[in-house]
Amino acid sequence: MFDIAFSELVVIALVALIVIGPERLPKVARTAGILLGRLQRYVNDVKADINREIQVEELKKMQNDVAAQMRSMEQSVAEQMKTVESDLNQSLAAGIEEKAAAVPAATGAAPATAAPAVDVSAAAAPATAASASTSPDKPQA
Repeated sequence: MFDIAFSELVVIALVALIVIGPERLPKVARTAGILLGRLQRYVNDVKADINREIQVEELKKMQNDVAAQMRSMEQSVAEQMKTVESDLNQSLAAGIEEKAAAVPAATGAAPATAAPAVDVSAAAAPATAASASTSPDKPQA
């Protein structure tokens, strides 16, 4: 605080002894000590208050940083959830379309192009056999 050497303190004490006198010097020294103690406590209290304010400011800054990071993380998670939801919806829609296409085949209904070919060939084979056996050239036995 103050840069006072020991020799300067001795000079101040001698001047105080001469000016104040030996009778009142102990009382003045005691009062000066009390006032100096109060001053030191006041300075220490001010330092502590300043340190507390600095810590509060740092904590508020840290709180704001954490809140900003939380908001950023929340947005990121929300975006990921939307992406996963849309992918899942697309997969479900594709699966439903595949199931819908597979249901007619599983129920025994054949596609329209395959049904006449199977029916015609099955009907044509017995008709050919029957026509061959009942031909007018050959007598029936």
